[in-house]
Amino acid sequence: MSQSAVKASGVADAPDAGRWKALVFIALAQLMVVLDATIVNIALPSAQQDLGISDGNRQWVVTAYALAFGGLLLFGGRIADLWGRKRTFVTGLAGFAVASALGGAATNEAMMFGSRALQGVFGALLAPAALSLLAVMFTDAKERAKAFGIYGAIAGGGGAVGLILGGFLTEYLNWRWTFFVNIPFAIVAAAGAYLVIREPKGGRNRSPLDIPGVILSTLGLVALVYGFTRAESNGWSDALTVGMFVGSAVLLLAFVLVESRVKAPLLPLRVITERNRGGIYLSLGLAIIAMFGLFLFLTYYLQIVKGYTPVKTGFAFLPMIAGMITGSTQIGARLMTRVAPRLLMGPGFLVAAVGMLFLTQLEVDTSYAGVLLPGMLLLGLGMGTAFMPAMSMATMGVEARDAGVASAMVNTSQQVGGAIGTALLNTIAASATTSYIADHMGGAASRSQQQLVQLEGQVQGYTSAIWFAVGILVVAAAIALTLINAGRPGGGAVTGSGAGDEAEDELRVPVVAH
Repeated sequence: MSQSAVKASGVADAPDAGRWKALVFIALAQLMVVLDATIVNIALPSAQQDLGISDGNRQWVVTAYALAFGGLLLFGGRIADLWGRKRTFVTGLAGFAVASALGGAATNEAMMFGSRALQGVFGALLAPAALSLLAVMFTDAKERAKAFGIYGAIAGGGGAVGLILGGFLTEYLNWRWTFFVNIPFAIVAAAGAYLVIREPKGGRNRSPLDIPGVILSTLGLVALVYGFTRAESNGWSDALTVGMFVGSAVLLLAFVLVESRVKAPLLPLRVITERNRGGIYLSLGLAIIAMFGLFLFLTYYLQIVKGYTPVKTGFAFLPMIAGMITGSTQIGARLMTRVAPRLLMGPGFLVAAVGMLFLTQLEVDTSYAGVLLPGMLLLGLGMGTAFMPAMSMATMGVEARDAGVASAMVNTSQQVGGAIGTALLNTIAASATTSYIADHMGGAASRSQQQLVQLEGQVQGYTSAIWFAVGILVVAAAIALTLINAGRPGGGAVTGSGAGDEAEDELRVPVVAH
């Protein structure tokens, strides 16, 4: 590729001198966002009791955040393109801090759900801006692999870290501190970003905003997740549940039609129809569906069935964190420049599925060392290995004008996957629990036997849902291995993929994000 072509692609002649300092603050912001997605899981039983939230509504503490976040991420990515990455990043951090303060001060369930949704709104500004900033600063293949290894470890392991931090805050302070803790994170990250990050001039996409696209995509995604959520309490055949699914399909189809015709689409279809990126978004979303539901089940299993304290529950997740960090920084980052992404993602998801298989063996008296420890270690190792190349490849080779929305799609696949996973797997678990208790309660004469049946029913629900999650991970692995055909960065397309010189050039020259 000629020097002029390189310059035309938007790659800077010299890397940003402050890129590694900037990575610290970008990673801190990403850690805060990912922490917040799971930190409340540990605090949820305490917050639920304190605020009088019903069992049927408790998942809205998680789902309200994921709905707003996932529904508005494409809009957030486009705002970053239009308004500037650095400004969007700092604004998102400030708003997230304010929303967290409201959540910590919540006095009823309405205030709690509202603050979680507001956190999601500002998170939708923050997350795509963070990822596109990372993409613009690290253009060398080896440096990019190292930077995205750190980012991937945080994206994957941060959720489990949130469970530990949530345990400490809930047990030794109060569940409200699981919200207040975000404020210092946001202040430090915003101040650091303001001082360190230098955004290249002329990097904005000033095309008019696609308002119909924003409305259709947001309503379509919200209807989809609400359909799954409602199915838990009202059943799959409930008229409104079915109506939500039908409405979602109509809205998202209309969104695709609008995007194919408008001059400046919110989501240019070329971003998702490119084979490799489409495969990454789909496989990543499926993997997150499996993983998010599991976090919730294991938290309740350890606290309610096993009687663990919040802190002990948090520490029980340490093997998963260790596995994710090892998979991302020691396996994914080291091999990414040597092997094709699909050869990391496919096997990574399969190793995670084997970890899930261990967890299908859960019983009321299951040994932590015999089942939970190896299961979580393998799950973390597999997910960490798969996440790292997915994060990097999803923003590599995009046209400069599309980079912000490509970054947003990575987060959209994760957040919508998380919302669907929490709702769908919760529905499966609740149905299995109800069925088990109905079948076995008749034979329980004493109160202690009835309590045992209740606990056995809960565990039966968890394992039924985890079996479903195993299947989802296997499908994710199959999609990664068949759809993703890009070669290693700097090495061109995989032999026999049918990709030509253009694909090779695309992988050799990372494009600066807008």
